[in-house]
Amino acid sequence: MIKQSPVHFHRMKDMPSTHLLGTGTPMCAGCGGLETLHTMYDILGRKTVFVNAAGCMTLLSVYPFTPFHGGWLYTSMASAPAGAQGVRDAVDILLQKQKLPAEEDVEVVVVTGDGAAYGMGMSATSGAMDRKLDFIYLCYDNEGYGNTGQQYSAATPHAALTSTSKGSHGYPGYKKDLFSIWAAHNPAYVATVIAAEPLDLAKKIEKLQTMTGPRMLISLAPCPTGWDYEPELSVEIGRLAVQTGVWPLKEYVEGEVRHTKVPKQRKPVDDYLKLQGRFKHLFEPHCDEQAIAEIQARVDSYWDKNAAK
Repeated sequence: MIKQSPVHFHRMKDMPSTHLLGTGTPMCAGCGGLETLHTMYDILGRKTVFVNAAGCMTLLSVYPFTPFHGGWLYTSMASAPAGAQGVRDAVDILLQKQKLPAEEDVEVVVVTGDGAAYGMGMSATSGAMDRKLDFIYLCYDNEGYGNTGQQYSAATPHAALTSTSKGSHGYPGYKKDLFSIWAAHNPAYVATVIAAEPLDLAKKIEKLQTMTGPRMLISLAPCPTGWDYEPELSVEIGRLAVQTGVWPLKEYVEGEVRHTKVPKQRKPVDDYLKLQGRFKHLFEPHCDEQAIAEIQARVDSYWDKNAAK
């Protein structure tokens, strides 16, 4: 079912000018995931229940308080979609029995890190999509287990240093393609986003509001503590992720994948990598040209295959 809603976000001046999410939490300065959550909450509004899997965003709530105006439910790392099912079912039953007026209906939003989304929570998420659960799922992807010391996860990029991949060549594996895994379930919507491109993010949030069923967002979340850079660089690093083609902005709707922002002239991946301490070993004490060339080649190959989409 598609809900009809006008499109409002054409220019930056159309963006919300104030944040709904309260301040004073112990979240890290410069958190890219928090930037995304701010924009999402501003657009979705107060009638939103957040189901928060254990992770970095758990720090938003210090018992018995949360910075949200609506509801907030904490779950274990693998159980957030199950928690969302319970909230959605409870609200639907109350609506059906007319114990809750229609105007008090809520959006149910799962918020997880990449550890849950790419790994231990994937089976619950798959089940929720199979059941066509009417919910929104936001994965803030900081490419590691950020809340427990930045151990590598299934989202960690090749050659990045983490607390559990400290060798001279960094993480030997490659980032899992969660977008394609989710799209294979044929949910209502899947998109990649990043807070450093706020208009693209806002348009996608507004689009998924017109839909029902599983609506999935993967937000790259630059992480000063885990990626080893100064917090004021978060937006620049986020923009470079898009400009270098490392983080393609795209969406899946009705079986089709479309890129929503294609770099006209991609910058070299060096521009993105060299700002992050987790890739410092690729440049010092000697430049690892082979490793950098391999990363560049994988990015080039992706865009060669998807140039027309």
